[in-house]
Amino acid sequence: MNIPNLLTLARILSIPLLVVLFYLPFSWSMPLAAALFALASVTDWLDGYLARRWDQSTPFGTFLDPVADKLMVAVALALLIERYDASWLTLPALVIIGREIVISALREWMAEMGKRGAIAVSWLGKLKTTLQMVALLLLLAFAPGTPIAWLGVATLYAAAVLTLWSMIEYLRAAWPHLSRSM
Repeated sequence: MNIPNLLTLARILSIPLLVVLFYLPFSWSMPLAAALFALASVTDWLDGYLARRWDQSTPFGTFLDPVADKLMVAVALALLIERYDASWLTLPALVIIGREIVISALREWMAEMGKRGAIAVSWLGKLKTTLQMVALLLLLAFAPGTPIAWLGVATLYAAAVLTLWSMIEYLRAAWPHLSRSM
């Protein structure tokens, strides 16, 4: 167990706290939930940076890091779907969650074929993740209907578009390997 792996575990363990903060009936609970989400997002970057810088990458960390990210994002999206109770927010949220499931399965399949490097994380995936995190932070921090919350919704839609685009790119990169195994 090393510091990068501990940061990843801390991100997973913070998920129940995010849910509790989200539902607390106090005016400070939503900004605090958003701050916790922001801290978790920073640890996502930090654990990878430290693992590379200190040469502490482990198979456990390689497995757990994307799981932690997907859990945090999926839980935040589920909370926001309930808060907004609107199809126009549910749609991009489900696109993002669905893409994560598809790409996780694709990466697992490609790894079994020894071709995981064929679908390495791209700049498009990193941009998608950045927009997604900004959108979720804004939507968690600000009440529905406020101008900043609407900016969060617009950013979530931009992230959903990039989500679809990056999924198509990953599938296109994997297709030669997948089509041979049919």
